[in-house]
Amino acid sequence: MSKTTRATQALAKAGVSFSVHAYDYDPLAEKVGLQAAAALGETPDRVLKTLMAEVDGRAVCVIVPSNCEVSMKKLAAAFGGKSASMMRPADAERLTGYHVGGISPFGQRKPVPTAIEEQALAHANVYINGGQRGLQVRLSPMDARDALKAIAAPVVA
Repeated sequence: MSKTTRATQALAKAGVSFSVHAYDYDPLAEKVGLQAAAALGETPDRVLKTLMAEVDGRAVCVIVPSNCEVSMKKLAAAFGGKSASMMRPADAERLTGYHVGGISPFGQRKPVPTAIEEQALAHANVYINGGQRGLQVRLSPMDARDALKAIAAPVVA
């Protein structure tokens, strides 16, 4: 497994301090984020999942703790929209250039507006997908927010 991805290159270029952590990805896991947390020996609220959605038909990225579900109503409100829905996996892969299970908010093929769950900012460090299945980057959630020019908002149900 390569530990250099578009995501890690984007973080390095942005001058963000991070470390790379590989784990055994289980493609059959019911909840990939929870499986990643268990494999890394971390609590699920510190291992964030990256989801692609649409707000009023516009692509957005949302980053939430792996043990949480996104509230579509709150997500729409965070971006000043009326409705939100999850993006189809094939569309998410085409837009980001990453495979589902390995979608990172960093280094996406076409950057889109991003929201990070505000409660995630309370941690000193979090894990976010590093751009391939079985690879996470550990970094400050504030650095992640700043590198992505993301908004922090309450987006979980």
